[in-house]
Amino acid sequence: MIYLDNAATTFPKPEYVYEAMDEANRKYAFNAGRGSYQSARKATQLIDETKKQLLELVGLRNQGEVVITSSITIALNQIINGIDYTEGDNIYISPYEHNAVARVVHLIGKLKNVKIVYMPIDTETLEIDIEKLKYLFIKQPPKCVCCIHVSNVTGYILPVEEIFLAAKQYGAITILDTAQSLGLVEIDAKKMNADFIAFAGHKSLYGPFGVGGFITLGKVPLKEYIVGGTGSNSLNLEMPTGYPEKYESSSSNIVAIAGLNAALKDLDISSIYQHEKALIEYLVENLKDIPEVTMYIPPSDKHIGMVSLNISNYKADDVGMILDEDFDIAVRTGYHCCPYIHSYLKDIDSGGTVRVSVGRYTTKEEIVDFINVLKELLYN
Repeated sequence: MIYLDNAATTFPKPEYVYEAMDEANRKYAFNAGRGSYQSARKATQLIDETKKQLLELVGLRNQGEVVITSSITIALNQIINGIDYTEGDNIYISPYEHNAVARVVHLIGKLKNVKIVYMPIDTETLEIDIEKLKYLFIKQPPKCVCCIHVSNVTGYILPVEEIFLAAKQYGAITILDTAQSLGLVEIDAKKMNADFIAFAGHKSLYGPFGVGGFITLGKVPLKEYIVGGTGSNSLNLEMPTGYPEKYESSSSNIVAIAGLNAALKDLDISSIYQHEKALIEYLVENLKDIPEVTMYIPPSDKHIGMVSLNISNYKADDVGMILDEDFDIAVRTGYHCCPYIHSYLKDIDSGGTVRVSVGRYTTKEEIVDFINVLKELLYN
């Protein structure tokens, strides 16, 4: 199989990730924080080490807090639902948001009677219009601003530093969704003015499914949203009051955390970024002069990881099915869990897009094969 669906989850994982998970499953898959015996303490130490690596990854060495959850979706739910809203508050989101944010704020809008405001974009370039956004902030000051870092539809790198800097002038809480970016794009939490950085272990960090979470300096308190056992003070029905215990109920997935721990030890962000950049530029260069191929791509200096496209006279799902059944090429088709951006892409009649997403193990030869297959579909 030629695997070109790395935006959904990176595959394969490095061999040492599989090995670390197997070892954890066999030797210390115990309940961290719940036992005083040696093996349970080893599991706790592994979690602490993994959190330290994550803090260093975003420039927060010896600072900040990491909350481990089962996925980035759970983490975003905890953050967004944990904020104390007042009727009439404004929550800003970009049109590029994934349903892990879009559906959460939609529900909060209904339950809390707060307003959801969509960041304006330039309809020609599909970039966030910063000046119009600043004007919106004046008229409707933000309580909270949620922003994806890299679009999982087009690969657009959003100007999060500018967005969050403007939002902070109004004291807004800023939430960064790094599902596509952490491990691929350099992130400095302080420079970005991000109160919360939500992450997915199984994407650009090259860890497994079953582990995600969020990183924070701990300056913004959140109400507890998911509650349960923490292994401490069990006779007290109230959750612990501080980070991270207040937000980490239930048993930790120590096997998945072991895989993420191993992945973080050998993560060369610059090398992976350059590799993916070269592959995407090669793909775009070889498809741009084919009139039957429509690509939805941002400016090259703000683009990484993927290309969304459509082919004349084909539905996106049909292209995906042909690539799979006839050529053993895996891509993602449809609307990619992003409800807003497709009205700007004008791809509804095609049923969304065909998304081609690369990773650290994608080769140039595989991209060449993909290009040749598209040409075969068009001209044979």
